[in-house]
Amino acid sequence: MEWTFAGLFVISAILLIVSILKSTRAAKAQHNQIDQIHISLMEEINALQSSIRNIELDQEVFMKEAGIRLSSEERLFMREVLDLYERKYSIDSIAEMKNVAPGTIQKMLAPYQKVKVEGRKVAGEN
Repeated sequence: MEWTFAGLFVISAILLIVSILKSTRAAKAQHNQIDQIHISLMEEINALQSSIRNIELDQEVFMKEAGIRLSSEERLFMREVLDLYERKYSIDSIAEMKNVAPGTIQKMLAPYQKVKVEGRKVAGEN
């Protein structure tokens, strides 16, 4: 009977050691997988930052070639106004938010507004 208990104790100790080793290996594998995902995300972030930097440089080149001279404040204001317009805010509400006359906003947005084709078909037109 004592030998049976001793044998069971030894077997349980061995199983405990094997379980600990397997869980350690699984944790290392999971840690490596997390590291790989982190590395790939960092590479994507770096690629996006590089693309953004290139777009900003292209924008500066286009603005200089076109002869447009806007200060950073004016550029920021224009970007905010255009963003509001793209989100379907009315010109009056944009002017109210920015404390500017609606005519000024209208002039700023004129190149970005789509021309509506109005009219109707005439009878007999094919």
